[in-house]
This record gives sequence, C-alpha cells and structure tokens, in this order.
Amino acid sequence: MNQSYRLSSEEIATYTKVMSDPTRLLIIKLVSKKEYCVCQFVEMFEMSQPSISQHLKKLKSYGLVEETRRGQWRFYSLNTASDAIGIVHAIINQISDQDERYIELINKERPVDCG
Repeated sequence: MNQSYRLSSEEIATYTKVMSDPTRLLIIKLVSKKEYCVCQFVEMFEMSQPSISQHLKKLKSYGLVEETRRGQWRFYSLNTASDAIGIVHAIINQISDQDERYIELINKERPVDCG
C-alpha cells in the first residue's frame, strides 16, 4: 500500500459498512492474527458453511481478506496490501482482546480438520 494514499469519504463509508456486521468484524479481527480455514469459522461461529462463505465472499470482494486454496479447502488471511488496511487496523484495534465474543470464538478454535 502506498503510505501517502488516503481514502475518500465514500471509500471509508463503504469499508466501514462492510465491517459493520459483527460476524465480518470478528472474522477480520481473527484473520488479522492468523490464517483460518472456512471449516474452522463454521465451528467457531456455529453457522452454516454457506453463511460463513457469504461473509468471506463479501470481505474478499472488498479486498479485505485474501484466499488461499489447498485442495478443496479455502484459507483466509488479512489482506495487508489493501488500500483500506489503515482503517481496518484502526477499527479492529478498538476491539479488546478481552472482548467476550472474541474470547468465546478463540476458545472454540480447533486445529484444521476439514475432513
């Protein structure tokens, strides 16, 4: 990312809107720390795979997450090259690592077992 690049007010509104969903916001917080497989999110969020995939699709379409394929599985990480990385960090850094929902999700995390 070009450090001198500034987002327009419309771009900021768009990025904050996509991150305003609590599930997507927490996915962004999680992938800012490490890579996750879709199957892990399904278990952690207790949501269906299609629902999780829709959230990830939206985040990917706005360039906030990157997708890596390994066989039939998809893994997601934060797109640190995004022009919006500054606003992403500004927002997720406001979520305490002691946030109840965040801790609940971390406690549900299991090693990748997408079989």
